[in-house]
Amino acid sequence: MRYVLGIDGGGSKTVCVLMDDSRQVLGRGEAGASNYQTIGIEATLKSIQSAIFNAVNQVALIQNTITIKAICLGLAGVGRLSDIEVVKNLIQELQNSKLPITWVLKPINIVICNDALIALVGGIGHDVGIVVAVGTGSIVFGQNHQGSTKRVGGWGYILGDEGSAYKIAVAGMNAALKSYDGREILTSLVEAFKQHLGLKNIEDLIEVIYRRKWGVKQIAALAPIVDLAAASGDIVANSIIDDAVKELVKATSTVIDAIFTTDSVLEVVTTGSVWRGKCKIHERFAASLVKKFPEVKIIFPRYEPAYGAGLLALQTTQN
Repeated sequence: MRYVLGIDGGGSKTVCVLMDDSRQVLGRGEAGASNYQTIGIEATLKSIQSAIFNAVNQVALIQNTITIKAICLGLAGVGRLSDIEVVKNLIQELQNSKLPITWVLKPINIVICNDALIALVGGIGHDVGIVVAVGTGSIVFGQNHQGSTKRVGGWGYILGDEGSAYKIAVAGMNAALKSYDGREILTSLVEAFKQHLGLKNIEDLIEVIYRRKWGVKQIAALAPIVDLAAASGDIVANSIIDDAVKELVKATSTVIDAIFTTDSVLEVVTTGSVWRGKCKIHERFAASLVKKFPEVKIIFPRYEPAYGAGLLALQTTQN
């Protein structure tokens, strides 16, 4: 029996699934981060090796070795040709490592792509549609029946990431400080940030953000403060959420206009932490997008991205 591997490698963890020809997952493994842009190629290799081992180990104990005929690696930060060459070398290292695997890979059976594509395929269950991924950062990615793709966003917290948790959190802190200054209307965000961070005065945000040198993920983790304030009816917080929705609808509309017809029946899968908010941001996004494109169906992911990677690997064996 020959199997395929699907790998989802991100900035916080790596997930691998072992899949057979019937799309059944026979094993699943997790390990640490595998964004080589931030942690380096050696650490990335170790994480992927560990995730693969954890996915195949139980089956390997029964069969002694697992025969892998295809592999897909959907990795964060992989978009340029130079990135793909790096990952190709990494796959060669995997084949030379002491994993309980017999590799029978051909070049056609190796898929290297960014994590947006596997999120699309895993979320919908096939490779046609749109994924709107909104967590710490944000990106919208789509692919049509002809194989044409369109990406909007994903430019990082300085250059983009509109609608993301990071941008919502920053907008919330900015609004709280403006309210404290008297430049904007009163908002419950002032007290909300003070209580959450244990501040005596909202001015102490300077010490938290600047002197403690908080990173992107730490700041993005403050987005639920804005979300809860919006859910409680705060006008300023709701304005921030509305702005995030407008940006995400605009980005999604851009993808639809670029590669789909306006009357296309297609699914848009929404993934990421922001969609789980209490302020009904998902409902607001869905209502606004469907108003523009009545044939669009907005869904939550059917499967995880690693499963999508497995489907893409399996697809190479069936052509």
